[in-house]
Amino acid sequence: MTTTAAPAALQHGIHAGKYLTFFLANEEYGLKILTVHEIIGMMPVTRVPRTPDFIRGVLNLRGKVIPVVDLRIRFGMAVVETQDVCIIVVQVRGIQMGIVVDRVSEVVTVLADDIEPPPSFGFDVPTDFLLGIAKSQGRVKMLLDIDHVLTSTEIVTATGVADAVGGAENAA
Repeated sequence: MTTTAAPAALQHGIHAGKYLTFFLANEEYGLKILTVHEIIGMMPVTRVPRTPDFIRGVLNLRGKVIPVVDLRIRFGMAVVETQDVCIIVVQVRGIQMGIVVDRVSEVVTVLADDIEPPPSFGFDVPTDFLLGIAKSQGRVKMLLDIDHVLTSTEIVTATGVADAVGGAENAA
């Protein structure tokens, strides 16, 4: 007897583990805890002209200038500022950056059996930024692959902005 596909738990078992969960609108997302450096309250972000809308700008975090990306804008959602808005500082392809989220929820352990593969919506709808969909506590959480939320070009743009502003601050 031959099987044609491994069970979803085996295919996505590598994605099981601890996740920091957060909300954008009423949807819950998760990031692998090992990609998270820290969570900070909303700080003043300096907007940099001629950058994409989803790049909010840069902030000075203990002497280091890092780019800040607004996930609501990146995902095409309406921007709504609440008092719970915060920044999760993450490591993206070796680069430290902040992501603005509505609110942080908790750290959860996601088991392999609770992860489904990302849905396929067709060729024109990319889902490569999703590791999978987790089902736990009666809720659905979209598990993000933070390394694929932005394209390589967008990451270069974001870090170039931070480097340019950081270099200007250091020269002053």
